[in-house]
Amino acid sequence: MAIKLNAEIRKVAGKGAARAVRKNANIPAVIYGEKKEPVSIELNGRDFNMLLGQPSLRTKLFEIMVGGNKEDAMLMDIQYHPVSDRVVHVDFKRIDVKKPVHVVVPVEVINADVSKGIKLGGVLNFAVRKVALVGLVSDMPEKITIDLSDVTIGDTIHGSDLVLPKGITLGLHMADLAFATIGGKMPEEADAKPQAAPAVAAPAKK
Repeated sequence: MAIKLNAEIRKVAGKGAARAVRKNANIPAVIYGEKKEPVSIELNGRDFNMLLGQPSLRTKLFEIMVGGNKEDAMLMDIQYHPVSDRVVHVDFKRIDVKKPVHVVVPVEVINADVSKGIKLGGVLNFAVRKVALVGLVSDMPEKITIDLSDVTIGDTIHGSDLVLPKGITLGLHMADLAFATIGGKMPEEADAKPQAAPAVAAPAKK
């Protein structure tokens, strides 16, 4: 579901104008892309700050009403004040909702507590925690999960093993990445005693 925002057009750009917007507890922002002129806008500070608690904002479609027109866009960047940590500027990129977008989403492991490999004493190495995806914004997931239930010692989950929603594909170079591995030795290997080296007979004295 799209996030709806109302915005006002900023008729004057520049640092001074942006400071004036922030003095009114609002947030300066810009919408660019799709071979159109960038539009400088002003967001309601309270409304936008309430959105910050939502997960995966960068995978969502924003419908921004500006001057009676609707802009379909995705959140690209949020700039924060280095001391107060308040939002000082936001960048949105226009999109065509009928065309694929490129998005990076988090990867999460689940069912580690019942994983076969971990129960056998294996150790999880969760190496890659984000994945690049391609697809329509309406199909884009907030995250990708790796189910460890049936993963045992020695198993590796590559990008090509990830379960993706219908219509979503991996970004470039993602398929061969090792996202998670359970390392260690199987119990029978750990318990096996090393074979004694065969005795070598001393040469006979002449």
